[in-house]
Amino acid sequence: MADLSSQQLQFGNETQTSKADTLNRAGCELEKNWTADVEVGHVARDDEDLGRTKKQEYRGWVLLWLAYQSVGVIYGDIGTSPLYVYSSTFTSQPSYDDLVGALSIIIWSLTLIVTVKYVFIVLRADDDGQGGTFALYSLLARYSNIVRRDPNTAGTVKMERYLTGDMKLAGKNLRSFIEHSRVARTALKVIGVLGVSMVMADGVLTPAQSVLGAIQGISVVSPGISTATIIGSSCAILVVLFAVQPFGTHKLASAWAPIVIVWLLFNFFSGVYNLAKFDYTVLKAFSPYFAGSYLVRNKEQGWRSLGGLLLAFTGVEALFADLGAFSRTAINVSWLCLVYPCLLMAYIGQAAFISQDATGTAYTNPFFNTVPPHTIWFALIIAILAAIVASQAMITSSFQLLAQVMRLSYFPHIKTVHTSGRFHGQLYMPLANWLLMIGTVIVTAVYNNTTSLGNAYGVCVILVTFITTCMVTLVALIIWRINVFIVLFVFLAFACLDGVYVSSVLTKVPQGAWFTLLLAFLLSSIFILWRFGKEQQWSAESEDRFQPSHLVVAGENGDLRLTAGFGSKEVSTVPGLGIFFDKVGDMVPIVFSQFLRKFCARQEATVFFHMRPLSIPSVPLSERYIIKRTSIPNCYRFTVRHGYADEVVTPDLGRDIVETVKKYVSTTGTSVTGSNGMSFLDSSAEVRAELEVLTRALDAQTVYVMGKEEMKIRKGSNFFRKLLLEAFIWMRENSRTKLADMPIPTDSLIEVGFVKEI
Repeated sequence: MADLSSQQLQFGNETQTSKADTLNRAGCELEKNWTADVEVGHVARDDEDLGRTKKQEYRGWVLLWLAYQSVGVIYGDIGTSPLYVYSSTFTSQPSYDDLVGALSIIIWSLTLIVTVKYVFIVLRADDDGQGGTFALYSLLARYSNIVRRDPNTAGTVKMERYLTGDMKLAGKNLRSFIEHSRVARTALKVIGVLGVSMVMADGVLTPAQSVLGAIQGISVVSPGISTATIIGSSCAILVVLFAVQPFGTHKLASAWAPIVIVWLLFNFFSGVYNLAKFDYTVLKAFSPYFAGSYLVRNKEQGWRSLGGLLLAFTGVEALFADLGAFSRTAINVSWLCLVYPCLLMAYIGQAAFISQDATGTAYTNPFFNTVPPHTIWFALIIAILAAIVASQAMITSSFQLLAQVMRLSYFPHIKTVHTSGRFHGQLYMPLANWLLMIGTVIVTAVYNNTTSLGNAYGVCVILVTFITTCMVTLVALIIWRINVFIVLFVFLAFACLDGVYVSSVLTKVPQGAWFTLLLAFLLSSIFILWRFGKEQQWSAESEDRFQPSHLVVAGENGDLRLTAGFGSKEVSTVPGLGIFFDKVGDMVPIVFSQFLRKFCARQEATVFFHMRPLSIPSVPLSERYIIKRTSIPNCYRFTVRHGYADEVVTPDLGRDIVETVKKYVSTTGTSVTGSNGMSFLDSSAEVRAELEVLTRALDAQTVYVMGKEEMKIRKGSNFFRKLLLEAFIWMRENSRTKLADMPIPTDSLIEVGFVKEI
């Protein structure tokens, strides 16, 4: 009986021990799995950033508010065109048939080019919510291999290239041709850059055109006013306009929107008044027959007059370029429900008045001469205010487009301020703002009237619309994968429409349009030059892109030695924490390899610090950091995912990094790799030792190490290449670095200089 009890007790103990072992094994597996999940979470953030979309979609009251704001920014330019379209088209009192024909061209241009092409088609070709010709180029680059990317950031770009079997024959052949033709790729690059340059040239001309057009209206009330007074007043207004830009798109749009809305409604009701009082028969201009008969009847003169009629849709390029500051739905609502009907009625009403004008002078100042009785002073005030606001469209679009070309390395980095915490695409660039102001004031003083400005202005508008037509056609075939016959029909329709206007405005090159072309050429040259230099820089830096195992190896005593390729010298360890600013992200920072080469020493704890900006205001602290180990002991790759409102570099940056890494080490343990490829907890003693190293390094000293790279031209370069690279190097040395605004403690900063030949 006792033996039986003893056996039972022994069995019971064995059973209890077996249960304990099972629980320990299960706990260990649970710990390993939980730790692996932490590692996976850090990797998943990389994937999340890769697939992150910048596009914002709104509904309800927020959408209506955004549509309201868009009126104050986007439509100021196209909305003030009634000030000068007829005066820019006719040089003498037009006949009734010519007036109706011109009105018909205006109506169908607003309908086909603005409403059908831009609002219904082009706005859908956005690049993650961004608009403009360069956004089209960027969009094509994500669906086809046509762009050489910065190797430091290429891993954060989400490529969405369709499988060959998923492509229609025409789209597949077109994509293959572009990808394999250097000429085609270069042409696309130049076209995209040229489109941006044209819009930015508009950013110089639009404020001058709009404000001058409004101030010239004073001559209706006070005919004796001098040209000098008009020019001086215009320049003063322009300076004030640019001076308020730091308030940001959000505040300015909310302030400007009531002005534009009142302006548009005043034009609408003036149009209704003139139509009812003078000549309702001009409504037959809705028939496209009268547009065609106008061109047939007037032949060459009618064709030349298209250069003035296209001013009716100037600003349409801002409709697309400002997409990132608002949204497609908001723009659709504001255009279709307010702006489009108001503009149609404005031109119809002016035509009705001019057709019955006995003096034969109403066309010379079509807006002020056709306003209802006793409203001239109100019209003058609201016109001046609207003209000031008109400039906002192109100023905002210039900021948007410049941000795009900087993101794709076509322009040096300049300071960019996000002015809204909710609407992510609303930007302000101080340097660009003041340069635009200087250019606009000079243009206003030199051209001094809207007719000569119109000659320079029109060529920008129509060339951008034609470029947009061509690039959206490529998008339709390669990305939307629409049937080639449908695409070809739509392309030919809009290309012919744009082409007629282009051929007309090119005749005005000697009369002022040469300035626009020259300005666009200069801007394009700067963009392409910078891109050429950056590509040469990437090629030179690619030699220094390698994993840590190619730089250092473990010696016999566990110490580190440089590999044979770097001299095989022993690397000593010094007390302290070294934070190496890293733009590579997944390789050894160039500054770290240069530091080891020069000093053959490293800090006790090392961090490769990499900043990853995201297009959102802020990233929660729990999701802000991505930490990975390297093959170098006590060396970590530390990526900060931050929004534009987050403060990344602070006086306590070193302490923040160490505390975050210590949490990571405590969670994931030491760097031991299991069968599933994940790191898991190996030994609490080793974890404690690693944590002690981090604490000791922080207490000793923290140094921030940055690279100071000097570019030199490789010997043997031909004269032309050397000239281009000299210009690039000069721009690079005089441009702002991305780390310029960071409050890094000077007494803890080390700069390691090195030379790269390009």
